Amino acid sequence: MLVIIGSVIVLVSVLGGFMIAGGHPAVLLQWSEFIVILGAAFGSMVTMAPMKVHKDMIAQIIGCLKGSPYNKAAYEDMFKALYEMFMLGRRNGMVALEPHLGEPATSSIFTKYVAFSNDHHAIALLTGALRPLIDGKVKPDQIGMLMETEINAMEQEHHKPIDVLSKTSDAMPGFGIVAAVLGIVITMGSIGGPVAEIGHHVAAALVGTFLGILVSYGFLGPLVAAMIFNGNAEIGYYRTLTKAVSSFATGSAPMMALEIARRGLPGDVKPTAEELEAMLKAASK
Repeated sequence: MLVIIGSVIVLVSVLGGFMIAGGHPAVLLQWSEFIVILGAAFGSMVTMAPMKVHKDMIAQIIGCLKGSPYNKAAYEDMFKALYEMFMLGRRNGMVALEPHLGEPATSSIFTKYVAFSNDHHAIALLTGALRPLIDGKVKPDQIGMLMETEINAMEQEHHKPIDVLSKTSDAMPGFGIVAAVLGIVITMGSIGGPVAEIGHHVAAALVGTFLGILVSYGFLGPLVAAMIFNGNAEIGYYRTLTKAVSSFATGSAPMMALEIARRGLPGDVKPTAEELEAMLKAASK
């Protein structure tokens, strides 16, 4: 939502200032300039990356429009689900977790916490860490390393669309210059014509430069920054999960494992120690 609000503010400010100065917005609708700039930018993006990266880019842009789901309530759901899992494993042995890890969609624990169970990456990260531990394929002190390796791969994958969009944003002023140069070529071809016609061609050429700079610094650049923030919030969520699981696996009590995970959170999503204790007591009931 903030992405939409910010973009509207940019557009209203630019057009509003232009109109106050006596300009007419219709003059900026130079469709040939739009085609040159946006078409060249789209073509360069197609050249730059494989189809999967473009699909991921669309998904991340949609995610920015919706806003990050990794808020305080999401962390509360995760802490409660992990606490129930940890307490079950401590009371009845790690083997008791097998039904929940084998069929997360029907787990009596996970289905209570919708925000956590709907995050397929988080569920896959959790089950991928604990099932080998239960099977005896890995040692408890290796869990953190395994989960961190998987998170690093996710982080690299997340940055690929950002890199493509960032390069496109950086190139937009250059594409604006290309459109402007083409406009000047047209202007020079009609240099002997009426003054009004020449002025129209010069204005159209300048609109190309204007559009390239505006799209770069007013829209694509801020969108790239929003995608980075969203990605950092997602990776931070998974790293918190990793800290809790690895702490529990290496012998920490369930409450202590979640307290260790809580302490690494940023302030806007970090529950206090009292809030954590209260939410875990509620989960235990």
